[in-house]
Amino acid sequence: MKQRPSWLTAVVVSVVLMSVSMARAGQAAKTNVTGVWAFTVESAAGTGTPTVTFKQEGEKLTGHYSSQLVGEAELAGSVKGQAIDFTVAGEIMGIKLELRFEGTVDTNDSMKGKLSAGELGDGTFTAKRK
Repeated sequence: MKQRPSWLTAVVVSVVLMSVSMARAGQAAKTNVTGVWAFTVESAAGTGTPTVTFKQEGEKLTGHYSSQLVGEAELAGSVKGQAIDFTVAGEIMGIKLELRFEGTVDTNDSMKGKLSAGELGDGTFTAKRK
């Protein structure tokens, strides 16, 4: 049986180590939005500054939404890669509605996207981690 040249063994070991290193770096860079966020929402109904508390477990997202217009409400949604979406069931002046937020987590501490508020129209949002 022939013995491999030592340089070939070194190359193979280097490639394996780089692959493991890159896989770990990819796992470390996964999006995690758990925490308290300050939102700015702009829509036909006006501008609001709700506070949103997220709890992320894998891709599953739960949490709490607090604003002057909607009051206190629970939320549910998901985070897949950099994409985030969640819904809030609320009530404004006796009208039940569902707020649907869909956006992108730009950095570990910021996100932006669109809001669909049913009869109240659509809007946009930006958010920063507190």
